[in-house]
Amino acid sequence: MSENLTIQTERVDDVPLLLAQIERMGVPSLLDSHFPVHGNRQGLSLGWVSTIWLAHILSRADHRLNQVRPWAETLHETLHASVPAPLRPTDLTDDRLADVLRALSDDTHWAAFEGALNAHTLRVYDLRASTVRVDSTTASGYWSVTDEGLFQFGHSKDHRPDLPQVKVMLATLDPLGMPLAVDVVAGQSADDPLYLPVIARVRASLGQTGLLYVGDCKLAALLTRAQVQAGGDYYLCPLPSSQVAADWLAPWLEQGLADPATLTAVMRSGPDGQPTKLAEGCEQAVTLTTLVDGQAVTWTERRMLVRSLAQAHAQQTALQQRVQHALASLADLTIRRRGKARLPDLAALEQAAAAVLARYQVADLIAVTCTSRPRERTVRGYRGQGARLVVEQDLRLSAVADEQAIAAASARLGWRVYVTNQGAEQLSLAQAVLAYRDEYLVERSLGRLKGQPLSLSPFYLTRDDHATGLIRLLTIGVRVLTLVEFVVRRRLEQNGTAVAGLYVGNPTRTTTRPTAERLLEAFGNLTLTIVQLPGQLIRHLTPLSALQQQLLALLDLDEDVYSRLGTHSAQPP
Repeated sequence: MSENLTIQTERVDDVPLLLAQIERMGVPSLLDSHFPVHGNRQGLSLGWVSTIWLAHILSRADHRLNQVRPWAETLHETLHASVPAPLRPTDLTDDRLADVLRALSDDTHWAAFEGALNAHTLRVYDLRASTVRVDSTTASGYWSVTDEGLFQFGHSKDHRPDLPQVKVMLATLDPLGMPLAVDVVAGQSADDPLYLPVIARVRASLGQTGLLYVGDCKLAALLTRAQVQAGGDYYLCPLPSSQVAADWLAPWLEQGLADPATLTAVMRSGPDGQPTKLAEGCEQAVTLTTLVDGQAVTWTERRMLVRSLAQAHAQQTALQQRVQHALASLADLTIRRRGKARLPDLAALEQAAAAVLARYQVADLIAVTCTSRPRERTVRGYRGQGARLVVEQDLRLSAVADEQAIAAASARLGWRVYVTNQGAEQLSLAQAVLAYRDEYLVERSLGRLKGQPLSLSPFYLTRDDHATGLIRLLTIGVRVLTLVEFVVRRRLEQNGTAVAGLYVGNPTRTTTRPTAERLLEAFGNLTLTIVQLPGQLIRHLTPLSALQQQLLALLDLDEDVYSRLGTHSAQPP
């Protein structure tokens, strides 16, 4: 009897959930609709190959092509029950996965798929598009650089300027951080010209204008702002210092400092639920005119002078530290010690003092007086020579901090100019400041793209089309994570409830804002056991815990996603 007994186990974990979520988003069907394949292709469709690959990436945090087929072989029964067609041994080979990447690298087909996926997602999840955030990142690797290739040396956001890189421009929907459009460009590309193409793609895919695009100071190029205005949309971004004229800013700043009552307070609820003042500012309107495609575009721009209290405090602390370090360094110039070179004359002392003031950027905040006078000094005899009298310069330095100048400089710290073309009725000064402070939403999506579980870095592919296709595939993975997180958080808010059991070591801790990573981790202990007896096949799945059942309900997924794996069969397969 024991000779005819076969036991097989599979670590199911979060794979059925991920496959069900990706299918609900319409990814496999939309991929099959927008990416044509060779007529002689057999086996699992491109859409479902991509879906299984995405589930592997999200579950195992590994996008390497050669890891998918071995993983799938350990989940044969799970995948067989979760996908619509039988899985063949050749469906997940490196060549088939490379076919997926080459298909996704096609710009025309990808744009059509991206638009269809956006429309489907907004409809299914009842999302409203009003604010879009745009930002870029880089991914470095040990690649060969070619003249026209994707991998180039450039300004590295990974702090690895010694490595070639590829640049990714991402537009995400607020407040989810869900990608709407992605551009993959050469690593040496400047950010400024990348905003308009990705904005145009968002417009085309969503089929609407009147959106607010939020970005950093590289969005503030005058032509970019003019084209956003001409396209019927709005922008919000800080002005770089190169576009803030001192003769224009100084009177405005002086007016705000002279009459603080004219400043509008920006408040936000703190951890204790009490309102906390974050910033203060004022605004003025200016009229701008520039040419867009040979046509003059004229619009009214609101310019908001805003002081961040936290940033001002940090800069004031840094200023005080610079002053103290400068005073200490100035005092040390005239102190003698063994091994320290002496300054020969007054000119050398003045030059050294000026260098200290420049190094700490406090030339206008510290008054330095250098003096010199003759001084006689007796030098003792040595090797039979008698003592002698020498005359040398006695160098003195006096350094005094100008407290009035320091106070005036401190009052000017923490200020920044933000610009928008949206009216105050739709976007008040306080709302604009808070909207820009939520820029972390797009940075979080970029962080997910580069870190676990998507793990864009390190990057192992060397072909340009493969790299482009993989980055686009990983942005679909970012969509999966953001939607899982959004759906659960929205349902918890609607129900006025919280979820407990997501934190290891503290099972009673509750949260109303769980992350997608923690939600998926909660399914990390499920095993499918298959026992084959003569004439009988028994499947047993680890029973779902109360927490797992709750999470499936919050995600609007039926427990059949898992329970169908454990169905009992009276006959062998």
